[in-house]
Amino acid sequence: MTLKVAIVGCGKIADGHVETIRRMPDLARIVGVCDREPLMAEQLATRYGLDFHTSDVERLVGERRPDVLHVTTPPGSHSALAKFALDAGCHVYVEKPLTPSLRETRALVAHAESVGRKLTVGYTYFLDPATLELRALLQGGALGDVVHLESFYGYDLAGSYGAAILADPSHWVFGLPGQLLHNNLDHLLYKLLEHLDEDDPQMHARGFVRRSTRYGDPRDSMVDELRLSVIGQRTTAYVTFTSHVRPAAHFLRVYGTRNIAHVDYVGRTVALEASRSLPSAVGRLAPPFTMAATLARAGVKNVGRFAKSDFHFFAGMEALLRAFYASILEGGPPPILHRDIVRVAAMLEEIFRQIGRPSA
Repeated sequence: MTLKVAIVGCGKIADGHVETIRRMPDLARIVGVCDREPLMAEQLATRYGLDFHTSDVERLVGERRPDVLHVTTPPGSHSALAKFALDAGCHVYVEKPLTPSLRETRALVAHAESVGRKLTVGYTYFLDPATLELRALLQGGALGDVVHLESFYGYDLAGSYGAAILADPSHWVFGLPGQLLHNNLDHLLYKLLEHLDEDDPQMHARGFVRRSTRYGDPRDSMVDELRLSVIGQRTTAYVTFTSHVRPAAHFLRVYGTRNIAHVDYVGRTVALEASRSLPSAVGRLAPPFTMAATLARAGVKNVGRFAKSDFHFFAGMEALLRAFYASILEGGPPPILHRDIVRVAAMLEEIFRQIGRPSA
């Protein structure tokens, strides 16, 4: 069986969804796209040669009868659109954040469970190749027990997404309880969850506005830096979101009782910290060469993946969609636990409470 997939929301991320779905013709095909702005829906359909576009989501679902609806609209509309699709019998993939509030997230997850439909969210780095390699190291015991994690995410306000936000004081990002942070922090938080047993770890958050304020509108108060400490019973973590560090790195460091792993999501490499095995000064000479050899091997592996057309930007999304579609076709659980979706929403709400932006 090939799943019929429709997309509602034809902004920038929708192109990634179309391209990714087209990489898996064995599992899914796109039957239509929708946006409340008719021109955006038409342009997306034209770019990819799709034969159905509309500005009416009820028409999209009613006429095309999709098995799966991808919700790629701004977050304020996620809950209503996802609930509509679930009630219409669709399984639903929602871009992050799932909803703007913990209350809405709990309600949507509960509703999906009550109607027996699958629901997942766009935690694309959850199944990124680098994450899978890290999990293999952890399962093989290379790191020992995890003691601490450091999750780092750099955001470029001068890039296409950031520039669009700063150019428009009515941008939908300013309507989110956590504004810029709310649209990005999921990627830092869900990487921590498999290492934290607690639903409510201790958290201490501090937000900053580092850039100059000169607009006289909501852009002046938009928090663009965050430092967060997370304290569990056995594991701790430190989270950094920054709009000002260059280059705009994206990595996870995992500190274990046997070794330290550095996961670079930009270069898509995983490297264990080189340890000294020789005494004294000679021992301090070897680690840089060991690390260089490790990264060289990772680079060669990436070249091989590139040659197989498997080194594209949305590799994590593709793996997540494949897992989600397989769960629909085979009847297994969705790839992202509902408990973890709720845990991320709860962490976000607590962060915004502490930095002065409580959720709705």
